[in-house]
Amino acid sequence: MAETDKKDRKGRIIFFLGIFCLLAFCCGAFFSRKGQENMERFLFPLTDYADGRGNGFREEFFSCLLPLLAEQDRDEAMPFVLREDEEIRQSSGNAELEELQTLMEQEQLEERRLRQNLEEDPGLEDRSPQGESNDREGIAPEVPEDNTAAQRFTDFTPHEKAREVSWEEMGDYESLVKNFYIIDPSTMAGSNQLKAETFLAKDLTIEKDPDAQGPQILIYHTHSQEGFSDSIAGDPETSIMAVGEELTRILTRDYGYQVLHHTGEYDKKTRDDAYSKALPEIEEILQENPSIQVVIDLHRDEVPEGTRLVQEIDGKPTARFMFFNGLSRTKKTGNLDYLYNVYQEENLAFSFQMQLRAMEYYPGLTRKIYLKGYRYNMHLCPRTLLIELGAQNNTLEEAMNACGPLAHILDLVLSGEKQETSPEM
Repeated sequence: MAETDKKDRKGRIIFFLGIFCLLAFCCGAFFSRKGQENMERFLFPLTDYADGRGNGFREEFFSCLLPLLAEQDRDEAMPFVLREDEEIRQSSGNAELEELQTLMEQEQLEERRLRQNLEEDPGLEDRSPQGESNDREGIAPEVPEDNTAAQRFTDFTPHEKAREVSWEEMGDYESLVKNFYIIDPSTMAGSNQLKAETFLAKDLTIEKDPDAQGPQILIYHTHSQEGFSDSIAGDPETSIMAVGEELTRILTRDYGYQVLHHTGEYDKKTRDDAYSKALPEIEEILQENPSIQVVIDLHRDEVPEGTRLVQEIDGKPTARFMFFNGLSRTKKTGNLDYLYNVYQEENLAFSFQMQLRAMEYYPGLTRKIYLKGYRYNMHLCPRTLLIELGAQNNTLEEAMNACGPLAHILDLVLSGEKQETSPEM
């Protein structure tokens, strides 16, 4: 009789435990971020008691439940991540779990980074966005009767140099980081890697040849579906791809470069693995076009709705932009050998020289260079740029207006304007 009561009591415990776990799982807020940790802390002792051995039931139960919690955390964290990392999905075992945890920490990081930008960037205006950015479908931008971007944005005049960036602003590591970089807390970059003199000594020039047999510059979009506040959902003529087309037109018409604008779509159904999907096609393009010397992955950033990345240039509202580099290194795992980038120093030199010229010719138009831990397909070419142009609450016109200054800055670097590498030079 006592044995029967004991079994009944054990059955009731397991039944109520199952009900408790089901309710807890439905309360996603409780299990978000630290879901697995909370499960271990509160439920494993109970399952040990009910099972009597601490194995069997516990392991079978949580082998089904924990993957669901992990997937839930990934879905919640993803909208706040600056960039999906295909490398996370290529990893396995403990490395995959560590990188997943890094992703889930990005929401707070992004908020801190944006607050820092608001405090440090004098050109940043903080005002309400124009229109409803969350209800884009059916909202058409105001387009002139000609309905062509080429005739809408043609009157930009390149600026003369507005200021000199002194050697004191970049000559030592502390000054360089303060004035040029934001380093993501998940990665690290020391004085042996960030050296202005080394970056300035890199020759990144290319020859302009209107009669070249192939393209010199490749522009593409890992995230082709990124749009603006007045974009039409699914319409490439109002998305970041339209901005890429405008940049292509200016570089070709005004500066004499041969440019290939690749309009492949790698995030049409989902942004997951967009970098992995893009990689083989970009490799194929580079193999078929060995004349390509510059690769630009053009994106649009995402910021809190109250933040407006806009600055007036020649009387026009112009979207501010940011250069972005991957370091193939995290604090938790150190160097990511499976994401090795032989061109990392050249990549860093390219973004630095671009940032320097922007500060001299268009003060306040660029945000600080953002350094993060992964690779972002920047290993394919020495002269590779990842650019975040504007944000989701900029208008298409503001983004288009940024193409003139961006093309001019790029030409300043590629045409090889004289650059000082030390106070004595």
